Amino acid sequence: MDRLTPFPSSAHMPPPSPMAHPVQSLSRAHRDSRAPGWAPLRHIWWRRAAAFLPAIATTGGLGMAFADWLSSGGMWWLEWVLLALVVVTFFWIALAVGTATLGLACYLTRKRVTAHIPPAPMRVALLVPIYNEDPAEVFGNACAMVMALGNAKTAHQFDLFILSDTQDSAIAMAEQRAFATLRAALPPGAGVWYRRRVQNTERKVGNISQWLENWGAAYTAMVVLDADSLMSAEALIRLSDEMAVDPSAGLIQSAPLVVGSDTLFGRMQQFSASVYGTLLSEGLAGWTGAEGNYWGHNAILRTRAFADCAGLPRMPALWGKGNLILSHDFVEAGLLRRAGWAVRFIPSIGGSYEEPPATLIDYALRDRRWCHGNLQHLSLLGTRGLHAVSRFHLLHGAISYLLSPAWFGLLVIWALLGNGPDSVITYFSAENPLYPIWPEMSRVSSVLILIFMYGMLLAPKLMGAAALGLTDVRIARFGGGPRFVLSLVVEIALSILFAPIMMVQQLVAVLRTAIGIRPTWSPQARKGGAYGPATVLKFHAIETLSGALLGIGMLAGLVSLWLLPITISLLAAVPLSMMSGVRLGSRRGLRHVMSTPEMLDTPPILKLARSHRMLFRAPVQPPIAAE
Repeated sequence: MDRLTPFPSSAHMPPPSPMAHPVQSLSRAHRDSRAPGWAPLRHIWWRRAAAFLPAIATTGGLGMAFADWLSSGGMWWLEWVLLALVVVTFFWIALAVGTATLGLACYLTRKRVTAHIPPAPMRVALLVPIYNEDPAEVFGNACAMVMALGNAKTAHQFDLFILSDTQDSAIAMAEQRAFATLRAALPPGAGVWYRRRVQNTERKVGNISQWLENWGAAYTAMVVLDADSLMSAEALIRLSDEMAVDPSAGLIQSAPLVVGSDTLFGRMQQFSASVYGTLLSEGLAGWTGAEGNYWGHNAILRTRAFADCAGLPRMPALWGKGNLILSHDFVEAGLLRRAGWAVRFIPSIGGSYEEPPATLIDYALRDRRWCHGNLQHLSLLGTRGLHAVSRFHLLHGAISYLLSPAWFGLLVIWALLGNGPDSVITYFSAENPLYPIWPEMSRVSSVLILIFMYGMLLAPKLMGAAALGLTDVRIARFGGGPRFVLSLVVEIALSILFAPIMMVQQLVAVLRTAIGIRPTWSPQARKGGAYGPATVLKFHAIETLSGALLGIGMLAGLVSLWLLPITISLLAAVPLSMMSGVRLGSRRGLRHVMSTPEMLDTPPILKLARSHRMLFRAPVQPPIAAE
């Protein structure tokens, strides 16, 4: 048997190999003397201009068109607020279109490299931090990855670490039994290790830091995975090769594809990622260059660079100890780039997978945690020494949630001002010039502007679908043309229905953060929570009430009929939420709706993981004692 070194708190770990992991300062720039000099990517500023300048120009043009409706008296200030909200929200829509357009150009001009310099062998640690997760899922995936790597040809050496922060004693015992089963299932000498912390100090950041400080020096690089992450041997080797041949890279992020859900909401996310994700990912990689971002999993990091340069401090505070930085991945990427290391995103690396939230409620609950962390980024924008693109990533992380209050504000103001001659505002304006008539939606130009805005919202989806014939993914892999078109129409319709509900839920998440309600750090219900009608009604009470008020306003002639689609969505929030968890595979006639290539032709690593999960659900022997 391998040499096992006991470590406190139920651990079976290799001999310690400690390294320093200093906490970084947010008020003082840091440059790593080990970071090699490197030249910026060629044409990177042209790519950034190609993505951002059309977005700025289009937004400016739309703002000027809306400005024609402004009045000079009365509640002119409310009209300016509405115009500002239109401009702010539309810019991010236009940027998505610009990114997708750039992505198509980058994909078509990308050089296919068939030969490359043989990479220097590296010792790579696969880190799987877990917290009260299903052991069968975690250890089944781990077993599949280790076995796939064992059968692959590579010069790199891979060791896998299950880093448990589990606080539930029953789950912890199940983890130890699963680890014993894992070691028994793998060939002798396989590098698999398990450690559990009794106290999950500083959560995932503390979990990774504790590993770095005790064993990190033995490994050139580390691949950080989530509990639901799964990567093929080819993907892991490709990530390692890319880092081995690029001495400037401190972090390389893959593009995880969402798989594994059979619910309506899960399939919607999977189909969307498969069809539209390629262009957006290619475009993002195109204009970020060496200033990419980190999503906290399915990425490889240079161990020494991360330890030296990305130790997270607490949040800035006027007095006392600041809070934890929750959305740590964006900040860690910014600190690495600040220190002189390149942070790259390579979407062409296939075989990287994760699972989506199974239901609308599960998605919203996860969003509340992410919202709290992303809004912290606003306080970190002033961190000294960050690259401008790193600051943009932090800003975008916060804006992605602040846009929902902005959209909700647009909805409310439009509901008050947007019905032209039939609105109560217009009625009062005839009696009292303090009230404006704005916007008048009966003009052809007004309707064309709205159609343009809706078209921009749908453009990345339609571009992604139209570009399938130009990418490696063919329509035939979705089950053929007719099935693909049906799935595309269903996904777009569901996206339109779910969007207003998710807008309200993100508004709730922002308000909870603003008033200081901290989200609970609990494991995600990866297969979907069981929510009864009463729970769903309580969860979506705000959407239902908002939809009812809009409906009453329409019946009374006070609210524009242009808001009817949003009204229907909000009124139907409860049945739509319950429908989101319906499993399509068991329903005849629906089993192929929004099917993805990974569902119709399951990749080997997914098959291997699913078969091994069954092994860990079977009765197992007591855990092996440490020697």
